[in-house]
Amino acid sequence: MIERSALLDEFRTLQTLAISLENLQRSIVESLARSFAHFNWVGFYMLDPADDQMLVVGPFVGDPTPHVRIPVNEGICGAAVERGETVVVDDVNSDPRYLSCSIETRSEIVVPIYAGGKIVGEIDIDSHAPAAFNGDDRAFLEEVAKIVGRFIEEHPVE
Repeated sequence: MIERSALLDEFRTLQTLAISLENLQRSIVESLARSFAHFNWVGFYMLDPADDQMLVVGPFVGDPTPHVRIPVNEGICGAAVERGETVVVDDVNSDPRYLSCSIETRSEIVVPIYAGGKIVGEIDIDSHAPAAFNGDDRAFLEEVAKIVGRFIEEHPVE
């Protein structure tokens, strides 16, 4: 497994070289899925520019999800937007907010992405292991979210 600091360096370089947000996101999810065995579904959900109450699935690695659009008042993904902070669920089966995507998923972490002082999307990661995400994962993924947020700030959509 590659070191988190090396991945952050790689993502910072990608942030300066990426030709689009989708290109940056695709590179990040592919790298995360390759680098962490306990990251079984890795993806982005972004707020719909036409409806800031709806999350839309972006680039991801893992099994297809039936949840391509998630209202911000639903699910763990919605909870992260509503709360404005990272949400870690050690046992998705005991959390009534969980929107089931895979019967294998046991835990989830959702990290909001901020740009211009407001939430624009999030990183969502599922694991087949219970309580898979620790403080190091959280801090690392929050830094990844900042990198994506900076890209969005530097490349505003006209």
